[in-house]
Amino acid sequence: MILPKAGSSLKNAVKKPILHSDENGHFIEIKIKADPENLNEVDVTRRIPLENYTEHEWERLKNQIAQMDMQTCLEQGIHKFLERIDDTKLQRLLSSFLTFLNPFQIAIIFFLYREADRQKNGPRIYFRTNELLEWLGYKKEANGCFSSDARSQLHRDLFSLHSTDLFFAQPRQRGKKIGAQVLVKKIMLIEGYEIDTLPRDFDLTEAISSYGSADSYTVSLGFFEGLTPLAQSKRVYFPSDISFKRKKGVNAKHDYKTKLLSLLASHMAWGLLIDGQYLDIPKENILKSLDLSGSNSSRNNQILWRAVDELKEEGLVLNAEERKMPDKQIIIRFGINSELLHSD
Repeated sequence: MILPKAGSSLKNAVKKPILHSDENGHFIEIKIKADPENLNEVDVTRRIPLENYTEHEWERLKNQIAQMDMQTCLEQGIHKFLERIDDTKLQRLLSSFLTFLNPFQIAIIFFLYREADRQKNGPRIYFRTNELLEWLGYKKEANGCFSSDARSQLHRDLFSLHSTDLFFAQPRQRGKKIGAQVLVKKIMLIEGYEIDTLPRDFDLTEAISSYGSADSYTVSLGFFEGLTPLAQSKRVYFPSDISFKRKKGVNAKHDYKTKLLSLLASHMAWGLLIDGQYLDIPKENILKSLDLSGSNSSRNNQILWRAVDELKEEGLVLNAEERKMPDKQIIIRFGINSELLHSD
C-alpha cells in the first residue's frame, strides 16, 4: 500500500508541509497518516532535499509555506495557492511536491516496470524520451517533434519521482518478536541522461524551472525487489499492451481510472485476493484514495463508477458491486480478470 498512500493528497495529510534544516541541508516534507481501520496501510512521509537553493530562495519558500491556508487549498484546490507564487522555480517545486504520484506519474511507473521486464537488466532501465511520450499518448507537432511543453512536463515528472524520498516502516522479525524497520526509498533514481545534439544547454536540476528534457535516460527502480517476505509483498502482472494514453484536455488530477487501477494492484500485491479473483475494499477507502471525499456524494459516486466502467471496458475488471456487511460497512467487491491482471 506504499504508492497509493505516498501519493495521497492534502486531504489525507497530518498538516501542511514542513520545512526544516540540519547539517545535511534544507528539506521540505509532508506526513501522510495511515487509516487506523485499514491494517494494510502504513504511515508515509515524503521528503525532498532542497539542493542548490540559495538562502534567499529558502526564505522565500518559508514565507510561501507560512502563508499557505490549508482550508482554502482543500476547498478550492491547491491551484489557488500556487497561482499566487510568481517565482517559477518555487511554484514548480511546490506543485510537484503537492501533486506527487499523480496519474501521469503512475503511468510512467507502469512504463518503467514494463521496460524492466522487457530489457531483463534488473532494476536498471534505459529509454528514449520520445518513446515514453508516445506511450503516454502525446502527439507530435507539424514539425515531427514533440512540443517543448510536453518534454518539459515529462522531465518534471521524472525529476519528481527521482528527487522525492519516501520514509515508511515495515515489520521486521527480531527473534520471537516482531519489530519495525524504517526504510527510506525512492520510486526511481535517474542515474544518467543523454543529449543527442551538442551544443545544447540542459541541466538535470535547472530544467525543472525551464523547458525541455534529455533525449534519453537511464534510471534505477527503487521498489524493484519488493519489500521483505514478512511484509508478504507480491508481484502484480499487467498485460504488455495496457494503455495509459492521456485523453486530450483531461487533467492528470481527473484520471480516476489510473488511480483506481493503482489501488486495486496494491491490494493484489498484499495478497488480498479472495479465491484468486475477488477484491473486497471498503467504499470509503476507495473514495479517499481517489481523492473523492468531498461533500457532493452523488458526484463522487458517479466518478467512481465511471472509473470502474473504464476498467471493465478494458477487460481488467469483470464486474463490481456494492455489498453491505454485517457491521453495516459498505464494500465494493471487484471481480478481477485474472487472465489480464494477476499476482504471483
